Amino acid sequence: MKERIHQFALIGSFLPLCWLGMMATHELGHVVSGYLTGGTVTKVVIHPLSISRTDVNPNPTPLVVVWADPVCGIAIPLVLWSIMAGLRNSISYLPRFFLGFCLIANGAYLGIGSFDSIGDAGQMLQNGSPIWTLWLFGIIAVPFSFLCWHHLGPNFGLVEKRGQVDDRAAHLSMILLAIFLATSFVLSPRT
Repeated sequence: MKERIHQFALIGSFLPLCWLGMMATHELGHVVSGYLTGGTVTKVVIHPLSISRTDVNPNPTPLVVVWADPVCGIAIPLVLWSIMAGLRNSISYLPRFFLGFCLIANGAYLGIGSFDSIGDAGQMLQNGSPIWTLWLFGIIAVPFSFLCWHHLGPNFGLVEKRGQVDDRAAHLSMILLAIFLATSFVLSPRT
């Protein structure tokens, strides 16, 4: 039963941590590109009870700013995983899972969002991106997410591991989630 507690702690803390981390890396793309293109970032929302967003006004290059978020939202997790894997760290499967999470989230967001012009997909289309570029992004990103996740089940106590996970990974995930939640509740506006 102890193995299952660590398994539930790992999965139960790491999935919301991935969601919040995905929103943070996604919005970082808006923030950095907004500043680099001469825009002014007026608000960043990365609150656990809200959908994240970044307001850039004025925004002299909206197409660059809007495309920077999914690119950054995948590049940062890729670099993080590459570093951890290069160090042969025993928990490098966590950033690998996070990369897969960000790939599927960003790919599905743009690919599916293009049909109703919602969120960033709508801004991309309004600012001149052909719809096929959003579809292509989704068609490439989503399958790569499954490649990232391939064979990770045992690390999360699934299949033959029967709940056995690295308790250090579970503890790290819970600590990081607590830090992220506390920081975002204190620093980020809800709307």
